Amino acid sequence: MSEENCLFCKIIAGKIPGDFVHQDESCVVLRDINPQAPMHVLVIPRAHLESLDEASQKEESLLGHLLRVGARVANDQGHAEEGYRTVINTGAGAGQSVFHLHVHVLAGRGMHWPPG
Repeated sequence: MSEENCLFCKIIAGKIPGDFVHQDESCVVLRDINPQAPMHVLVIPRAHLESLDEASQKEESLLGHLLRVGARVANDQGHAEEGYRTVINTGAGAGQSVFHLHVHVLAGRGMHWPPG
């Protein structure tokens, strides 16, 4: 999918509204519009990468940043003690529906294993 057709790129550009929880120079954090837990946010890099498979060695620090920001948001929202789950879906078969890399951070309910 091209950047001009990407839902997340449009939200980041301000063309579509989003419920932002955090923003920095590398990423944004939005509340999911179809939450699967009481806290369900998406950590989205500003740079368009279709999936984790598209990320290369040069994005390693960005990938780490996305995970750390997700942890910070979960902790800031009071989920440090009970825990939280981070998920990256890669490909349609794994549940990826928006083809712009993003990290789901879920908390506030019991999580089961396996998840799927």
